[in-house]
Amino acid sequence: MYESYYHLTGKPFQLSPDPAFYYGSRVHKRAYAYLEYGLYQGEGFIVITGEIGAGKTTLVRSLLGNLDPNKVVAAHLVSTQLDADDVLRAVCAAFGTPVKATDKASLLHQLEAFLRNVALDNRRALLVVDEAQNLTPRAVEELRMLSNFQIGERALLQSFLIGQPELRQMMQGPDMQQVRQRVIASYHLGPLDREETQAYIEHRLKFVGWNGDPKIDDEAYDAIFTFTAGIPRRINLVCNRLMLAGFLNEMHVLTAENVEGVVKEIKEEIGVVNSETPASDWNVPAAAEAAHQVAEPKVVVAPVDERLLNRVARLEKGLVAVLTMLKRTAQGLEKQEKASPERTAKS
Repeated sequence: MYESYYHLTGKPFQLSPDPAFYYGSRVHKRAYAYLEYGLYQGEGFIVITGEIGAGKTTLVRSLLGNLDPNKVVAAHLVSTQLDADDVLRAVCAAFGTPVKATDKASLLHQLEAFLRNVALDNRRALLVVDEAQNLTPRAVEELRMLSNFQIGERALLQSFLIGQPELRQMMQGPDMQQVRQRVIASYHLGPLDREETQAYIEHRLKFVGWNGDPKIDDEAYDAIFTFTAGIPRRINLVCNRLMLAGFLNEMHVLTAENVEGVVKEIKEEIGVVNSETPASDWNVPAAAEAAHQVAEPKVVVAPVDERLLNRVARLEKGLVAVLTMLKRTAQGLEKQEKASPERTAKS
């Protein structure tokens, strides 16, 4: 809806991950470098964690999109509550190998044969497990066992574990010692800083043909950063609603006041705080950054239930059509009222 009003060629702030919109912030570039380092090593585990909406899936999809299929056979597994009994079958399915067997020994033999064929074809096998915090410790241990497949000194399978901060906590458990010994690098994906938040927004807008309309003033960028703590998915949510409000109110300059109004509406809808709470009070202590990571800006933000955010996004899609129809009807009535005196004068 607002895309045509602002002459954009697409939706700049959709919530679903899209590698075409990948923005290489400082932290995302560093995380990407860790993944590339893992590919170069060709063995063991790389662990990438980050808050919900930090851009982990977009990062991974961008990497997968840049892989040469003649060199790497990649499987992307989005895990649910998988236990050891299920993970082996899920890995086979992710690589596209027909799951004919039912017993574990036969499944292992089948997967090892597939991986050997990949190696003999002078390619490497990469398993990317997204939402890996949902795996049980036994399932992670099963993945470690798969890393034992070798031809001579060459490992047949490498794994990337991508997940929320809970994954880091699980990896520190006493039963994860053998898995930790196979981790060759890990990184926690932090939020964007204030300058990167603005650059991220402008990057997505320019990708769909933005030519400066609407103009977003500096105070508006400050407010967006304050309310989102630099988390990309939250930025998308706020900016999408901000652009919609600009379209409905025929605005070509978006201000901090507009951002505050949008955030107040979102808070009321998802129930983060009551409607009387000032937007500036939408803050609680953020999770501490990992000790090995370069210190990130200590911005604080209230925890948001992502299921509610997605529900808000779906409701918006249904409301936009109604709002647009009402707006056009009002414009039509206004034109009729203006035309009425002229008709009376002519008669």
